[in-house]
Formats: sequence, C-alpha cells, structure tokens
Amino acid sequence: MSQAEQIMYIEDDPVLASVTMRSLARRGYGIAHFPSITAVRETCRPQDYDWALLDLKLEDGSSLELIEDILQQQPQMKVVVLTGYASIATAVQAIKLGAVNYLAKPATIEQILNAFSENNLSANNDLGDSLPLRRMEWEHIQQALADNNGNISATARQLKMHRRTLQRKLGKKPVTE
Repeated sequence: MSQAEQIMYIEDDPVLASVTMRSLARRGYGIAHFPSITAVRETCRPQDYDWALLDLKLEDGSSLELIEDILQQQPQMKVVVLTGYASIATAVQAIKLGAVNYLAKPATIEQILNAFSENNLSANNDLGDSLPLRRMEWEHIQQALADNNGNISATARQLKMHRRTLQRKLGKKPVTE
C-alpha cells in the first residue's frame, strides 16, 4: 500500500475530523476534509483522490447518496463508510452502492486504513452473527425504514406499531451490547 494515497474525508464533527486528519497526515497520507454533502458537491473533484472516507449521517443528509456520484467520476476510488449509527441495512446498502467497507465508530486509524485494503466487511464493525435481542429489533426497524424510503408512518404500519412508539425507538442510539 502506497503512503502517497490522497483521501477525501467527509465528516461533520470538526473535532473528530481534526484528530483523524492529523493522524493520517502523520502517516504520510494526503487528506482533504469536507464538512457536508453540499461542500463535496460544490468544491470537490473526486478525480483528485484515491480513497474516500465518508461519515454516514451528516447534517445535510446521508453520505450514501454520494457513493454513486463519486464512483462515476472516479471508478478506481475505494470508499469506506464510517458511522456511529451502524446497522445491517445501511451496511448492505453502502456495499451495494460500491463501498469497499463499512465501519462502526469508534474506529482506530489502523482499522480505517485496514478497511481500505480489505474487500469485505470488517470484523471490527459490531455486525457479527450473535446480536442481542434489542440490537436485532433495531436492525429490523432500520431495514423496514429503508424498505419504506424513510417514511415513518409507512414503517410503523408495516411493523404494526404506533408511529410515536417507532419515533421514540428511532430517537435512541443503537444498542451496542
């Protein structure tokens, strides 16, 4: 793996972005930070980068919508999605769109760099086979939400649950135990 890789980094948390950028720069990588989808669309040229590290949930939307655009402009680019809201549904969706890996936060710099060299889901992403019941419920809800294109009312009807109950469950962070 070449130490001259150029990385496009999309992250809306300025503190995390700063720490990650310093760590990658110390290892010899070139890195450019973009805080939003809008910033990427207005100022980024994907052709200038070898890798893309995308935070899944940004203030102005989901970075999943960028994957196809980026890969159309730079087909050789390796894309890794990094998220604090990991779910099987979004992992599958990211991989189908062309990402080479999907990691759950917190991830070390070594895990991030390894994710670019592996062509399958990392074992470090907490999406293993033995999920606790509450985590399985979270995954099921996320899949149903994806199937309904984010429509809360339709998802609640599909899951046979009250819309407010579903909204409360979605407002909580994913179960990690």
